[in-house]
Amino acid sequence: MTLPRRLSSSPFAPPAPPASRSYEVGQRVTHDAHGLGRVVNVSGETAVTVDFGTCTCHFSLPCASLDVL
Repeated sequence: MTLPRRLSSSPFAPPAPPASRSYEVGQRVTHDAHGLGRVVNVSGETAVTVDFGTCTCHFSLPCASLDVL
């Protein structure tokens, strides 16, 4: 069974995938739950480690809740 084609202007079209972001050590970022932090390690294009002051978290990329400032 094939699904019907959807127009890109349709309000029911699936959302576009998030744009890939590049992270660098020392870069400031913000997270929905943890707040402001600083990138301390980048593992290629697959993971990033961020120090938020109260905790250090490791995120797999892409991470929708992690934004570059």
